[in-house]
Amino acid sequence: MIAINGFLIPVKILVLIQILAIFDLIVRGIALWHSAQRKEKKWFVCLFIFNTVGILPLIYLYIISNNVNKS
Repeated sequence: MIAINGFLIPVKILVLIQILAIFDLIVRGIALWHSAQRKEKKWFVCLFIFNTVGILPLIYLYIISNNVNKS
C-alpha cells in the first residue's frame, strides 16, 4: 500500500488507474483524429472536453464512424 495524502491506496488500484489513463489517452487520440479528418466539429469538441474513460471515444469509433463509412 502507498500513502497518498494520508490515505492508504493499494498498488493494484494505482496500476489500474494508470492503465485506464493510458487506454483513454490512446482511444481519445484515435477518435479525435477520425473526427477531425471527417470535419465533425461537434464530435471533436465533445470528445475533447468530456472525460468518459474511453467510453465516448469507443462509441464514436465503433458506431458513428462505421455508419459514416457504410453510407
